[in-house]
Amino acid sequence: MREQADAAAALKGIARIEATARGRSGWYAGYLWFFAVWQLGLVPAVLLWHGPTGTLVSTLANALVVMGLSLFAARQPVVPRGYGGRHLRVIGAWAVAYGLALALGFTVFVDSVAFAAVAALACALPASAAAWREARAV
Repeated sequence: MREQADAAAALKGIARIEATARGRSGWYAGYLWFFAVWQLGLVPAVLLWHGPTGTLVSTLANALVVMGLSLFAARQPVVPRGYGGRHLRVIGAWAVAYGLALALGFTVFVDSVAFAAVAALACALPASAAAWREARAV
């Protein structure tokens, strides 16, 4: 009888730990949403604000945001299953979109506000799609 009580107590403890972990695993969706929204400001600034001041401000602002997001992610007590591979795919898709946006924005669509807006949406798409998927999974 004592063994059953011990087993039941252990299962309750495991259920409590699992509930706590699930409750704290939603941080990654917020992380991705923030990154996606950041792209809506960063990409047009990089494409439309020319000169050393624009370069310096956008580079420093982006470095601060990336450092802040990295610190935020490193301090989280729970990491979602498959986080590493998923994050690499999201950042890889973003890097491709960002590289294409810069290449086209600096050669073909120079000073085009419409292109900067579309490029910002394209750069925000990988993170926002992953954030939406993460929010549904939690």
